[in-house]
Amino acid sequence: MSAFPVLGFPVSGSPASGFQADPFSDVLSLLQVRSVRCSRLEARGPWALRFPERSRLKLVAVLRGNCWLLLPDRPPHRLRAGDLFLLTNTPYVVASDPAVPARDGMEFYREGGEGTVRLGSEEGGGGGEDGGTVMLGGGLVFEEDGARLVVEALPPVMCVSADHPAAAVLRNSLDLLDREMERPEIGAAMVAQGLAAIIVVQMLRAYVAENGRDCAGWVSALTDPRIARALTAMHREIARGWTVGALAAEAGMSRSAFASHFRRLAGVAPLDYLRRLRMERARLALRHGRVPVGELAAGLGYASESAFGHAYKRVFGRSPRHDRAVDA
Repeated sequence: MSAFPVLGFPVSGSPASGFQADPFSDVLSLLQVRSVRCSRLEARGPWALRFPERSRLKLVAVLRGNCWLLLPDRPPHRLRAGDLFLLTNTPYVVASDPAVPARDGMEFYREGGEGTVRLGSEEGGGGGEDGGTVMLGGGLVFEEDGARLVVEALPPVMCVSADHPAAAVLRNSLDLLDREMERPEIGAAMVAQGLAAIIVVQMLRAYVAENGRDCAGWVSALTDPRIARALTAMHREIARGWTVGALAAEAGMSRSAFASHFRRLAGVAPLDYLRRLRMERARLALRHGRVPVGELAAGLGYASESAFGHAYKRVFGRSPRHDRAVDA
C-alpha cells in the first residue's frame, strides 16, 4: 500500500522505509489535515481572548511572561513561561487575568490572518519585566471524519509544564518557530507550518507517554503492553486474516481474557477495531489515490470486492465508489 500523508509528511510502514509504523503514528497518518495555522501573540496590560470549539488540535506555548487558561467547568489555570497546552474539541479563553472580559479572538485570526497580533500598545508586549506575555499558537484543522479518530480519544486539554522533561525537548522547536514568526523571511509560512505540525506531534507523544490512561479508546489501549502488542500486529499486517485467538496469542493472553480486556480499554471488540482501521485506510486511499477498488480490497485482506464493499458500507453508510477521487 502506498504511503499516507501524516500532517503533510509522507510516512510508510513498509520495510523499505526503515520504519515499522507503530499504531499511534499509523492512526495519525490517516488524518486529513485541512489547514495548519500559526500565530504569535504579544500582549501587555489587561487583555483576554476567547476562542470557539472546533474540530482541531490547538497548541499554545507561553514563551515569556505569564497568563491564565480558562476552560468550561474548570478552575482557571495559571500558565508561566515554558508551559504548553494542547486542546482538542473545547472552547477556551487566554487572559492576563481571569476577571478581564474576553474579546472574540477570531477577530484577530481570520482567514489568512497568520502572523503576530499585538495587544496593549502599538509596540506590543515583548514579555519580560514589563509584565508582557508572548505566546505561540499552532492549529491543525482536520477534515471532519478524520478528526474523530484523535479528538474523541484525547482529553479536551493536555498540559506539559515548563519543568517537564519534554518541555526542554520542545523548546528548540518552539524557538525556531518563534524566530520564523517574529522575523519572517522567504518561505517562512511553509517553515512555520511544518514546525507547528512537528511540535503538535511531539506534544502528543510526550503527553500520551505519561498520561495515556487519561485518554480513551485506542490511545488508552496503547498504555497496556499486552494490548499494544496486538494493536501493533494488526497495524503491521493489516491484510492478514486475523482471528481473536491469533491476536490473543500476540498479546500472550487467553482468548476470552484478551477479548474482554481489549474491549474494556479500546471501547470496541478487536475485530471491530481492525475493520475500522482497514476502512479508514481505504477511505483515504479512495479519496486521494487511483487504486482500483478491487485491488484495494485485496490489499486490505478481503476475498472479493463485494465483501469489501459490504464492510465499507457498514462502517461509513455508503459504498466505496462514493468516495472515489474525482480524477481517479
